[in-house]
Amino acid sequence: MLNDSRAMGRRIAAERKKRGLSQKEFGSLVDRSETWVSQVERGVRKIDRMSVLERVAEVLDVPLAELAPDVPVAAVSPEKPEVVSDLALALTSSDALCAVLQRSQDVDVEKMVDSAILAWDYTHSSSYDQLGELLLEVLPDMERAARSTAGKDQKRLFASLAKSYHAAAAVLSKVGETSAAWVAADRAISAAERANDPLLMAEGAFRLTLVFQGARWFELARRTASTAAEALSSVQSKDNPAALSLWGALNLQLAVVAARIDEGDEAYERLQDAQDAAATLGKDRNDYDTEFGPTNVKLHEVAVAVELGDAGRAIRVGESLDASSLSAERQARLLIDLARAHTQRRNLDGAVSCLRRADQIAPQQVRSHALVRAVLADLTQSGFSDSPDLRQLVADLGLPI
Repeated sequence: MLNDSRAMGRRIAAERKKRGLSQKEFGSLVDRSETWVSQVERGVRKIDRMSVLERVAEVLDVPLAELAPDVPVAAVSPEKPEVVSDLALALTSSDALCAVLQRSQDVDVEKMVDSAILAWDYTHSSSYDQLGELLLEVLPDMERAARSTAGKDQKRLFASLAKSYHAAAAVLSKVGETSAAWVAADRAISAAERANDPLLMAEGAFRLTLVFQGARWFELARRTASTAAEALSSVQSKDNPAALSLWGALNLQLAVVAARIDEGDEAYERLQDAQDAAATLGKDRNDYDTEFGPTNVKLHEVAVAVELGDAGRAIRVGESLDASSLSAERQARLLIDLARAHTQRRNLDGAVSCLRRADQIAPQQVRSHALVRAVLADLTQSGFSDSPDLRQLVADLGLPI
């Protein structure tokens, strides 16, 4: 937030009047209401987004530094991807109720199934805006379609609905929208149960574990993952690779949880369990969109090492790892963790390089991830605040630190 809202408001009002603009005209140019402009100019409302401040400066044709000389980038909250508001809107709609009360309609089952697959294509590529647009459109139709069919088609539709809610939960947890992500994961589990797909329910537990981790509710995350892993233990085997993948993925999350609460022995034991499962599979897979396999196990070894403060191990494993077989989301996350490891070693060049590479692969993920902001803040507080490379990176990413 801005430290001196009244002073800034007076500057904005003066520059607006110089250009002969009414408050209503100026508001339309910056996509805000006349009331908003009046409140800002009187200092009763703060401009707390950098994108809005930049737009105001652009319309007034005033350098940002002149308009707000005392406001560093760190003072402005990051703007979350549009997908956040889109998905929140989708999740607050009473689509299930409408589906029950309305008459049945013709259903294109294949289109619904394809939409769920496309949702995960967007999720794996960190294409958050496209995902939000898709789910806002298809979730109501899926809710109606699943309730107006029967038999095998109904099960397929509830499975597609579960997968779509899984995608929503995955992205919302990444951008810090814990409540919405929890709702999405819970709906996914309910839809998976109606699809009579226990493994799809287990995926829901996996997603819920990630939601709880993002909120730093580690005991909830541990309980969710451990009970699901225990339930799968009787069915996971080489002859049931999908169940084995889910079991392994849950153990990876348990490893990360243990590392985050500084239980190193437990973390590496869980990591070994996952590694054994991956070795049994013998190759990278993507059962239930977990991307589980030998490569992902190594990626999580990097994450565990970083959480335990073993930057050397994280860098050795990460920099020797070819993650090109994994999704853009996973590749970018590996680079974020490597940036964290380089930051622990106070290696500015290494951290900046990793974040730039990650941004090239999955910009929306990088620019909305709390860990990236934490890395930038750590580097700034470690004596690198005057580094031109760091300043340029912060400017290019448009992130507060």
